[in-house]
Amino acid sequence: MPVLLTEADVRAVLSMDALIDAMETALVQFSTGGVQQPLRTVLEPAAGAFLGVMPAAIAEPAAIGTKIVTVYPSNAARKLPTHLATILLQDPETGALQAILDGRYITEARTAAVSAASVRWLARDDARVMAVIGSGVQARSHIDAITRVRRLEEIRVWGRTPAHVASLINDMQPSIGATLTPARTVDEAAAGADIIALVTASSDPVLSRGAVCEGAHICAVGACRPTEREMDTTLVAGARLFVDSRAGALVEAGDLVIPIRDGAFDASHIAGELGELFAGRIRGRTEGAEITIFKSLGMAVEDVAAARLALQCAAARGLGRGFVL
Repeated sequence: MPVLLTEADVRAVLSMDALIDAMETALVQFSTGGVQQPLRTVLEPAAGAFLGVMPAAIAEPAAIGTKIVTVYPSNAARKLPTHLATILLQDPETGALQAILDGRYITEARTAAVSAASVRWLARDDARVMAVIGSGVQARSHIDAITRVRRLEEIRVWGRTPAHVASLINDMQPSIGATLTPARTVDEAAAGADIIALVTASSDPVLSRGAVCEGAHICAVGACRPTEREMDTTLVAGARLFVDSRAGALVEAGDLVIPIRDGAFDASHIAGELGELFAGRIRGRTEGAEITIFKSLGMAVEDVAAARLALQCAAARGLGRGFVL
């Protein structure tokens, strides 16, 4: 009998620490040939909105599933989440429906978990200051995840709406050891920061090379369409660049697509996929002063691996509701 897991169920069982480790394993599988995953299919049902269909099959540990995700920026005015998702898992032996999971929180958490894994491998060991550019759900999840892999002393948060920044700081400060402070500008937040989490909804660059200090590591998460970007060309061109998927980044990541189109660099500028780094197939940071960037798009393999983990943990705790189709 298939199982239904609500967002509350997933939140109750999905540990961020376990998720970070699971994402490393999933990305190694992806980059070493253990995953079947096409580029996501994207439809644009309304102006500024899109629907993505994201299937993946993982060889080990075996899992098959599909995420259906929608992004409707106009939902903000309706007081609804702008990102919504549902994940279907099939039994890898029979193909039968195994579970339906709410995927909104999984998307939020696995995105931050992958960024944290990139920090664990690419940020300097002595990183103590983080800038968070953006103040939405990904800002919160990135603070939670990244503070688990680096012992930070200060986290500066910038957002377009000061009230959202204040709310984030008030909500999170009691559970975060680092001092959370608001920043008046992006440049003020980024100045001297060892780690920068770019989690905006901007379509145009918000972070320039001049704002970034030598030796910083950047997790660029917000722009996920080929016409959108969060970083200027000079910053991307001068950094050591990592992606989750080469194939996906060269089609969907405006932070790469636009500079490549303009002739600033070509596909060889990508140092490698995170999974290649985690598997020991490529080098990470090559010197302390080097700027490193992880350009995140998010992949079905991450969603399926996270959903599989959530289903296992829920079964162990007796959570979830069986249903008959």
